[in-house]
Amino acid sequence: MEDILVRHIQSQDNAAMALIIRKALEEFGANKPGTVYYDESTDHLYELFQQEPLSEYFVAERNGILLGGAGIYPTDALPEGTCELVKMYLSPSARGMGLGRSMIARCMEAAKAKGFKQIYLETMPELKKAVTVYEKFGFSYLTGPMGNSGHNGCDIWMLRTL
Repeated sequence: MEDILVRHIQSQDNAAMALIIRKALEEFGANKPGTVYYDESTDHLYELFQQEPLSEYFVAERNGILLGGAGIYPTDALPEGTCELVKMYLSPSARGMGLGRSMIARCMEAAKAKGFKQIYLETMPELKKAVTVYEKFGFSYLTGPMGNSGHNGCDIWMLRTL
């Protein structure tokens, strides 16, 4: 993993990240209404994360090729001190090498640095490998959603104290 650069998203990353996100959802049969697959913001991640000072989005690249990304965002109506782990997606070539764990850890560090006390996420059963990683990170299951993410297609909700 020493040849992988993790950095903040830039405007020229928008198209590649949107493609990674949508292809991953298609691959796992999770490209359904009520998910980021249909969000217009998926095509404009750089701009989205520039609008909110408490957010951060990281991308990973190798030899100039984007491998995936993950971020934190203070989603509307979340409890005070809580942010959401958002748009955590990797290309197939980037899976199985620990990059997902590294990206989650980076997001958790950023959340702590910004003063958040909890990190929340929404996902789907179709993304079961990701769910297993979240469990290993100590995320606990919730019985319903928190906040107003607008993603009613997600039916797994998890929370972790930082």
